[in-house]
Amino acid sequence: MLRNGSWRGFGGLALAGAGMVLGAGWAAEASATPLTPFRYEAQAQRHCPGDKVVWLDFKKGVYYRKGQKLYGQGFDGSFVCQTEARDSLYRRSPFGLR
Repeated sequence: MLRNGSWRGFGGLALAGAGMVLGAGWAAEASATPLTPFRYEAQAQRHCPGDKVVWLDFKKGVYYRKGQKLYGQGFDGSFVCQTEARDSLYRRSPFGLR
């Protein structure tokens, strides 16, 4: 676009349009899998019978597997499926099992 607000030919307009289309397509691909939090472990296990249930700490951004010290502990977390936690970009706790 020139200083007076007009376009110089159609080349600039085509590039601007292509940038908007590519940008919109990329944003659609970057969406995460929906995370379904549960209050109780049994509810989460019924939701994902073929997957492991983990305790997701929302504040820390990590999840704990069964057998870890902080599994099921705290007020800022809930039970979720491990696959959903991974797909939502939460990371595994670095602490080992008990």
